[in-house]
Formats: sequence, C-alpha cells, structure tokens
Amino acid sequence: MRVAYEAWGALAPDRSNAVLVLHALTGDSHAAGTAGPGHPSPGWWDALIGPGRALDTDCWFVVAPNVLGGCQGSTGPASAAPDGRPWGSRFPFLTQRDQTAVEAGLADTLGIERWALVVGGSMGGMRALEWAVSYPDRVGALLLLATTAQASAEQIAWTSVQAQAIRSDPGWHGGDYHHLPPGRGPHLGLGIARRTAQVTYRAESELRERFGRTAQAGEHPWHDGRYAVESYLDHQAAKLARRFDAGSYVVLGEAMNSHDIGRDRGGTASALARITAPTVVAAVDSDRLYPLTQQQELAALIPGADRPRVLHSACGHDGFLLETAQVAPLVAELLPPAAASGPSQRTPRLTASAERRRSISPMGLPE
Repeated sequence: MRVAYEAWGALAPDRSNAVLVLHALTGDSHAAGTAGPGHPSPGWWDALIGPGRALDTDCWFVVAPNVLGGCQGSTGPASAAPDGRPWGSRFPFLTQRDQTAVEAGLADTLGIERWALVVGGSMGGMRALEWAVSYPDRVGALLLLATTAQASAEQIAWTSVQAQAIRSDPGWHGGDYHHLPPGRGPHLGLGIARRTAQVTYRAESELRERFGRTAQAGEHPWHDGRYAVESYLDHQAAKLARRFDAGSYVVLGEAMNSHDIGRDRGGTASALARITAPTVVAAVDSDRLYPLTQQQELAALIPGADRPRVLHSACGHDGFLLETAQVAPLVAELLPPAAASGPSQRTPRLTASAERRRSISPMGLPE
C-alpha cells in the first residue's frame, strides 16, 4: 500500500514544527505550488502555504497526504492489487477512521509524534476531527472548516445520488473498468456526479449573480443550446473527468457517508469531550451543504473551542477553499508567529515534490 504526500519547508531537529493539512473529496496532496506533471492545477491552498504565508514554510514543515482510496498516488481502486490487476470492485469499504489510521502510519514513518496543527475542511475536516479524537496526544492544535461531527441525512442523500449516477453509467462495469482503453470508463456518470455536487458547493445567490438566465455565448437554450450556468457545470464536469477516478469518487463518498465521530464512542458529546487540543471551528455563512448549525454543535461540544468563527463568502461551501484571507487569521490564532516559534535552525526552502511512502493498513490491505 502506498501513501502519497507533498511536504514543504524543513522538519526541525526536535520534529516539533510539523503541520498536517487534509484535503477535501476531490483534492489531493498538491496543496501548494504551481501546476506541473501530474498536477494540472496549482495547489488548492497555495495562498496559505509558503514563505511568509499563514502556514509559513520558513518556519513550519507542512505535510499534505493524498487520502487512502484516492487516485493521486495513494492506493485506491485504480491501483494494482497483489495479483497485478486493479483493485476495482474488490477495493474494501473505508471509513474516515480507517483513513486517519493510515495517516497516523505516515506520521510514524516521518518520525512525527505530534502535529503542531491539524487542519482540514469538509471531508478533510472529518479526518482532522478523527485525528483529535483518536489521537488526542498527537494533535497540538485543531482547525476545523465547514465540516461536521456526523454526515447528515441530506449530505448522505446528495452523495448517494452522485454515486448512483456513476454506477448507472454503462462504462461502470460493476467497478471493474480500469483495464479498458482510455475513454471507456464511467466518465459520463462521473460528470453528472460532479455537476450535482457543484450545485451544492456553491451558493444560490452566487449562481444567480454570475449567470442568471443568460444564454451561453453563441447558443440559444431553446434550440439545442445551453444557459451559461449549464456551460459552467459542463466545464466543471469535464475538468474532473480528466483528472479523477470514478471508483475513487464512490469509495470516498461512501467514507464520507460513514462519518460519525460518536460511533462506538458513547455518542457525539462523549467523543468530542476527548479532544484536548485548542480548537477553532469555522463555518461559511452561505454554505448550504454543511450549514452553520453543524459547526455550532462542534464548537459547543469541543472543550477547547469557544464559538464558531464565520467566514463571509458568496461562494457557498467552497468558501473554505477560496476565502484564504479569512482563513489565515484562524491559523494565526492557533500557531505562534514564525519569529517566536523558531523551531528550525536551518533556512527551509519551499519544495513541491510529492514523495511516496509505505505505511501499515488498518484494514489488512496487502503490501
């Protein structure tokens, strides 16, 4: 089993300056840096990670792993199983807890006993929360963005609709399509899933103001043309289909639906009471997928949190990715200023190379 990650900065001799950044559903380890081979887009949190930025890599050693079950270097359905064939439909069911245990194995491999900060939004926030509950002694501070203690019925419903779109595609073949020639997999179903998700990620007011009822340039919606908002969704679908595996989308969606921090821990309140780290919980005011009530529950039940901070954004759920100027002060609440922390005597440099390591699987996936 492989876990891909990217790291920026330099690890201090006492290994006290490590920060763990956890990505959302279709994110990956490329949280910072420019586009390049294997990464068609710049880092998804590039404005936050780097010299002089909120996660200052002249001070902090920042690690972003690709989640187990993903398709950007870590073992997932498209990866080769021990028999040499893709895992496909044989890939095991995962929970957020399983994925966090694998990330703990990565930390062990890197020699990091305790993270100075664990931060994540949406699905990444679920894993950040699992880190703080499962390994409280290994989390020095916790930043939770646009996430929840357990997947709600509505969130499960939206994810299930997306999975059904993929499974209904004739190219799905029960999940065993990875041996087929390019273009023969369930790309149409994945595109429908992305279109559906994109509507839930953005705010109604933003879609109204950006697109309204305007027709796409050169097209007429009454004559086989599209509205501008349809063109936008088509663009998002095509982008994802080029870079993401449909099998991973289903596996990760099911893992999100399984998320319940209180499962086998005496309930939500009992589980969150285990968290010992200073915690900041943040919501996006226009988020209709992960509403403010969910972050209010987290803030009320986590001992080290006080009140949910609110990011003001017209962008809906995606605001946690886009409103970096508002996220940066939240990081500063939890990490000391770079000049004061001084964990490294070296002058670190920003790196952008993904290194891969093996770690132990909690599910018995063979090496």
